[in-house]
Amino acid sequence: MPKNRLDYGATIGIIGGGQLGRMMATTARHMGYRLIVLDPTPDCPAAQLADEQLVANYDDQLAIEQLANKADVVTYEFENVDLQAARYLEAKGLLPQGAHSLEITQDRELEKRAMVASGQSVAPFLIIKTKADLQRAVNEVGYPAVVKTCRGGYDGKGQHKVKTEHDLVAVETMLAANERLIYEGYIPFDCEISVVFTRSLAGEIVFFPIGENIHRDHILHTTTVPATVAPGVVDKARTAAHAIAEEIGVVGTFTLELFVRNNDIYINELAPRPHNSGHFTIEACNVSQFEQHIRAICGLPLAPVHFHGGAIMLNLLGDNIADAFAKIDQLPLAQIHMYGKAEIKPKRKVGHMTFVGQSRDELVALLTKENLI
Repeated sequence: MPKNRLDYGATIGIIGGGQLGRMMATTARHMGYRLIVLDPTPDCPAAQLADEQLVANYDDQLAIEQLANKADVVTYEFENVDLQAARYLEAKGLLPQGAHSLEITQDRELEKRAMVASGQSVAPFLIIKTKADLQRAVNEVGYPAVVKTCRGGYDGKGQHKVKTEHDLVAVETMLAANERLIYEGYIPFDCEISVVFTRSLAGEIVFFPIGENIHRDHILHTTTVPATVAPGVVDKARTAAHAIAEEIGVVGTFTLELFVRNNDIYINELAPRPHNSGHFTIEACNVSQFEQHIRAICGLPLAPVHFHGGAIMLNLLGDNIADAFAKIDQLPLAQIHMYGKAEIKPKRKVGHMTFVGQSRDELVALLTKENLI
């Protein structure tokens, strides 16, 4: 048996109790693992499937020590894990993913520089700390652009589109509230794709099919698989994933979000964990992004991936869930996932549906007919 292998009966600790943690927990359960979740919200989605929940903030050192004492391995469902806690768990030999990939992906400046260091194309960017930096960015990068906070922010939060000089007032307000911002040139892309893959402790990488993403109000709406891109784009995207994975030492399931323009790719963002755009893998592949992740952190072999041929993942938000369920009689292919969240609110992800078949185009036609995409 390999030195780092954890078989069934071992305890997996999960930092973060949201929907990604819940789906990790579902998989870990059917693989025979026990679970302990650290999250400040009692009865959070992942805790509903766990053996125990530590109700505490993510930077609560006492809770982190309790987690370390009770778990045989620890993972996380989001990247905003307290770095001190991550380093403590890594020193204890409990965090196979390590703290380095967290440190990189928590900070858009470090993330961008890691992409460049690995030889990847990105949108032109500058870091701005002062009004003078902002003016230099306007002069060198130009309009249109997107200004983002370097730390925090997701689903469009902490971002502002800059089209003209008039938009700079809002950026100056952002700058007053943040130490650093990143000013990125806007790329008029043909489509956005995701590369979801898993890397083992030994460095083996297994890829899932590449999905094509559509966002509404900065929140992922659908992922359609396979993406309608040239084979050369798929090769470039996977080559980029290899390079970035080696650059920052990825372990577990990891995601790259990329822009495609004229068959060229530009890396946009990284996620050191399973990703919303990879949810289709639960039904559309023989092994899901979550099972591969559990396999990786527990030292089990990664499974070769087989795909049914076509899939669409539709996010369910507080805004569209009633409409989707009103049409459920016309959607017999819908695989329903609800996340167990206490409140259904606008713009909040509360579940998803996955549609699987042999033909991507037939699935697109079905959801288009029902006005869901």
